[in-house]
Amino acid sequence: MKIAVDFDGTIVEHRYPQIGEEKLFAFETLKQLQKLGHLLILWTFRTGKELDEAIEFCRKRGIEFYAVNKSFPEEEFDPESISRKIDADVFIDDRNVGGFPGWSEIWQMLNPDYADSDLDELTSLTRRADGVGSRLKKLFR
Repeated sequence: MKIAVDFDGTIVEHRYPQIGEEKLFAFETLKQLQKLGHLLILWTFRTGKELDEAIEFCRKRGIEFYAVNKSFPEEEFDPESISRKIDADVFIDDRNVGGFPGWSEIWQMLNPDYADSDLDELTSLTRRADGVGSRLKKLFR
């Protein structure tokens, strides 16, 4: 799938134009989605310097996007001929109806049949010194 992901309020806490704290499990989930072959598009209001900072913030945490504010990398935005709407299968955004459910809920929605053995692999990927990874399996059940 092509998955468009908002930045402020979704990947990080909303502190625009600054970058807020990471949302719990955001990068672990995004990495696993990429590992499963999904294409991630950064879909954000940010432009210029603030956009560059967001891209670098994600890059330093292991996420390289398929495209940024585009449906595909080569797309050139021309307001006369191209809609600003991104062509994606799924949009993950804190501004959707009902608000942002959290990354564990997003994972469950996108992967309802994910095998328990695969959850063990995901848990091992998200282990942290503070013990957050050990709680991941409980959240994803």
